Amino acid sequence: MKRIGNIYHKIYDMDNLRLAHLNARKDKGSYAEVQMVDSDVEHYLQELQMSLINKTYKTSEYTIFEKTEGRKVRTLYKLPYYPDRICQWAIMQILEPILIKTLIYDTYSAISNRGPHMAWARVNKAMYHKKETKYCLKIDIHHYYPSISHDILKKIFRRKIKDKDVLWLLDEIIDSIKPGIPIGNYLSQWSGNLYLSQFDHWCKEEKKCHYYFRYMDDVVIFHESKEFLHHLDNEIREWLAKNLKLRVKPDRQIFKIRSQGLDFVGYRFFDENILLRKTTTINFKRKMNKIKKNCESGLNLTLNEYCSINSYNGWIKWCNHYKLEQKYIKPLQPFINNYQMEV
Repeated sequence: MKRIGNIYHKIYDMDNLRLAHLNARKDKGSYAEVQMVDSDVEHYLQELQMSLINKTYKTSEYTIFEKTEGRKVRTLYKLPYYPDRICQWAIMQILEPILIKTLIYDTYSAISNRGPHMAWARVNKAMYHKKETKYCLKIDIHHYYPSISHDILKKIFRRKIKDKDVLWLLDEIIDSIKPGIPIGNYLSQWSGNLYLSQFDHWCKEEKKCHYYFRYMDDVVIFHESKEFLHHLDNEIREWLAKNLKLRVKPDRQIFKIRSQGLDFVGYRFFDENILLRKTTTINFKRKMNKIKKNCESGLNLTLNEYCSINSYNGWIKWCNHYKLEQKYIKPLQPFINNYQMEV
């Protein structure tokens, strides 16, 4: 594999930093720290540039908080907008075109022009091949982000990049927290994706898993043979433990996809029938009912409520959504129309 060098100067190039600021600030223009940089963009970006040139850049302190998602409680890490988020955008604007070449087509998280709905489309298309996709193996890696090895991650980056200055900067950010990597970093999204890339190739090329799909650490594999998937499951556990120091949750998930259904990228797949994930459906109903109650009591639709309706509309249109739309979205349409007219 060809290793890439002489790219560090591209990261701290002022045009790249300006673009990083524009990308990092999207939908955050009201934030005080964004407005601070906006007040004198050239000054702040030149200051960041000099810290990169002189290699005095150091990752800032994290703000740590917890977020509940369904039954899961995740520990999230937040860095200041300046200099950290701008710096990480500047890094990935240069590295993404290089690193994306190492990834297989059927991985979707944190990649431009891919995402959950592309994964949805690929899984949905695969399920038309009913014989070959009779059974499903669903892999759930235990505490994925906190389990990522710094040493292994650094070696993965070094297989593609030989520029010592870039590697210094990556190491500085990777080592800014231990163990694992922080959920919430822009660089962490790509690191988490890249960490399993070798596993993707092993499954696709050595184990010949034609129907293989991954969204970060959520992996599903279809096959016509239940016995094949049981054997593969054991091999996967051994491979991940040996090569990446990762542990798969002990409960096996090998099942008939059309009777039990597949929970993946926010949806439940039952052959032609595709439903919204149960927890998402509950949250959707609760949110829409609350908005409806507020509007009927005489309160105006807020920007956050309007965005929430559009967001959920974007989710439900990809599944069997008619009843949800008629019961929960349609009653809100007069308030949506009034909001649009006022804006």
